[in-house]
Amino acid sequence: MAKEIIAKSLEITADLDGISLKALTEHYKLYEGYVKKVSEIRERLKTADRTTANATYSEIGELGRQETFALNGVKLHEIYFGILGGDGKIKGKIADMITRDYGSVENWTAIMSAAGLSARGWVITAYDINEERLRIFNADAHNVGIVAGIIPLITLDVYEHAYFMDYGTNRKGYIEAFFKNLSWDAIDSLAKNI
Repeated sequence: MAKEIIAKSLEITADLDGISLKALTEHYKLYEGYVKKVSEIRERLKTADRTTANATYSEIGELGRQETFALNGVKLHEIYFGILGGDGKIKGKIADMITRDYGSVENWTAIMSAAGLSARGWVITAYDINEERLRIFNADAHNVGIVAGIIPLITLDVYEHAYFMDYGTNRKGYIEAFFKNLSWDAIDSLAKNI
């Protein structure tokens, strides 16, 4: 039997360095909404009219598209919240992978930061299974810009809801705070089977 999608707990219980608990708890509520929508969409898919399916518009087509948006919203946020709360000091297997694939941690950080300033939704450092290396991807929405055959390891949410409460329009300040709060142990745990 398939496991039901349920919201994971927000393990962060205090302000982080440059990211307030209030901003995180409000952000977390959006994640909970995606979890709820996945379940709702999946229920509706069970009874959607398959006889009217077509590429322009149909109930089943629209539900399928929105399932990818909501489900990626769940998965990307789970990584995001799960890798925050650390001291930002890079270490472990992932540090070696970043150095191997980007020359240095500083170079990777500069690329991630630039991507964060230019993306509309997410910046994702992921392991590309076929290329056997890390890649950085910009995603304009939860389901636009995600590449098949990757394992997301670091997800940086750059939608305005992630930083406006603490930073207003200062996205750069938020991105700097994001790096200061990464838990490299948690990221290494995601990379353990690579």
